[in-house]
This record gives sequence, structure tokens and C-alpha cells, in this order.
Amino acid sequence: MVIFQKRVADLTELALGRFVARARRAAGLKGTVNVLLTTSAEMKSLNRRFRGKDKPTDVLSFSAEPDARKQFAGEIAISAEIAAHNAHALGHSLAEEVKILVLHGVLHLRGYDHQCDNGQMARREKQLRAKLHLSLGLIERTTIERTTPERARTERARRKRQQ
Repeated sequence: MVIFQKRVADLTELALGRFVARARRAAGLKGTVNVLLTTSAEMKSLNRRFRGKDKPTDVLSFSAEPDARKQFAGEIAISAEIAAHNAHALGHSLAEEVKILVLHGVLHLRGYDHQCDNGQMARREKQLRAKLHLSLGLIERTTIERTTPERARTERARRKRQQ
């Protein structure tokens, strides 16, 4: 199920629902996934409540209880406002950014954790981005921006030329 508390230009609930199903199958995730597109204020509240961090974030994933995972994998919450900011900064559509965040969330629901997996999630995200025809992923661009701001600017310029 997809819930739009905050509308996204050029992306319908039906289209996002179809993408979620494709991403879930590509990642090998069993069970349904609910996606909530919401405000940064709501994401800040969720982040504070579940992670103890008093700031908004772009995406959060909530795994289902182990005994329910065959039918229901979990939920993903996305800040439409942060996604819009990132899409603009990276030179792609908001719809594309939301899909990138959904894929990231699906991988977390699948059990990947980029905080401690020695790059395993980043490699899998890169493979699935190619399969699903998505641009630079969340982990990859965070790494690029952290290591060299110039490389991030170069990547944004390259993507703009491709459009």
C-alpha cells in the first residue's frame, strides 16, 4: 500500500506501488511493503521516536515482526520535502528520487545494513539500481559527497548533460 500524505509531482500511487513491487521482487524480499510519503516534520517525529535522533531524515524502514514477514515485510517512510531537495540538487526528477529511496528502504527490510556490512548493501544497491534503471544511489552518493565534494559536483554535471 502506498500512502501520499504529501503529493509528489509526476508520481501516482499506482505507479509507485508498481515500482515497490518490482524493487521488492528484484531484492528477493517476500511479503508486502507499505510506503508512506510524508512531511519532514513527520519524519523528524518518527526519527526521534524510533531512533532517538531529533532531526528529519529522508527515509526510514520498519521491519515487520519475524513471524509476520512471510505476508508483510514492513514499512518505509519517506520525506517528500527532503526528496524534492535532493532531486533538485542532484539534477533528476522527484519521482526518481522517491524510487531511489524506496529501493534503499527495501534493502533495509531485506536485512542489509550499510552501517556495518563492509559495503555489501552498497554493492547490492548498485546492482539493483542498474536493473531498475535508477541513477546514483543513496549510499553511493553519500560516500562520494563525504569523500570529495568535487566528485559529487562532477556527477551532477554529468547527469545534467545526459538529460
